[in-house]
Amino acid sequence: MKRAIKIGVSSCLLGNPVRYDGGHKRDDYITTILAKQVEFVVVCPECEAGFGVPRKAMRLVGDPSSPRLVVRETGEDKTEAMNRWISTKLKELSKIELCGFILKSKSPSCGMERVKIYNGKGMVYSSGSGLFGAALSARFPFLPVEEEGRLHDEGLREHFIVRIFAYRRWLDLLAEKTTSARIVEFHADHKYLLMAHSPAILRELGRLTAQVKNYSSKAFLRIYETLFMKALNTKSSIKKNVNVLQHLAGYFKKELTADEREELASLIEEYRNGRVPILAPLTLIKHYVRKYHAEYLIRQYYLSPHPAELLLRNHP
Repeated sequence: MKRAIKIGVSSCLLGNPVRYDGGHKRDDYITTILAKQVEFVVVCPECEAGFGVPRKAMRLVGDPSSPRLVVRETGEDKTEAMNRWISTKLKELSKIELCGFILKSKSPSCGMERVKIYNGKGMVYSSGSGLFGAALSARFPFLPVEEEGRLHDEGLREHFIVRIFAYRRWLDLLAEKTTSARIVEFHADHKYLLMAHSPAILRELGRLTAQVKNYSSKAFLRIYETLFMKALNTKSSIKKNVNVLQHLAGYFKKELTADEREELASLIEEYRNGRVPILAPLTLIKHYVRKYHAEYLIRQYYLSPHPAELLLRNHP
């Protein structure tokens, strides 16, 4: 990448003792593998808002659309103090080119979803987002945001990683002198990655890109960014990946022998049936890309959307 991939992360996930009881929730994947590829921007809302460590446990109470942050034991309301800190912090984060954010699950400040919300009698009656988690997503609608618990699912983990690297490339494009030719090139390089997530939005982006000269640069980039991230926010699937793999295989129908075409088709079918990971047919396709110098495919981010060191694409 041209510049560092900056990822916001809840401080406790790095092993910092900032939780209400003085403990932490260190996550091995984040600290041992992802840390080698990104630059972390560390955040702890409750510490930075001045609540101290250790502190009384807090929870969300009241209207799920606008819950209050209160101390569980005493009922003391900390909402205004937290919201003041959030307002200041979001302004600070807006000056940093964040490419993603990993939040602590179930936290009344950081939780992205399924955070317990209590009624006035101390009973759970709904769920929602933590105060900071909700404000973060509202302020940065295109920013890939995930919780550490969901990253234990290999498919969700890759979905997040694909998005943060794609968003970094998009930010790099915005930092350039974005000519029409460069925009068309960017779109072409992401064609099969977009196809693997949303063929419908890919077609919409194709029509948009074909008309790029009819838009002001600012208007076009705003519309493209919205659709680009919307497409990548759509989860890929085996069916959509098989479609992409078959398109890629079609590039070599004249170069490959009958046996080679059969071998590749068989690997794609094995992937479709869940017997091998997508890495198997992709490895063979990448071999043919190099062997036959398929320049258009060499540029496709679908083939290498993230560093191999992140140990992805080995799941069914």
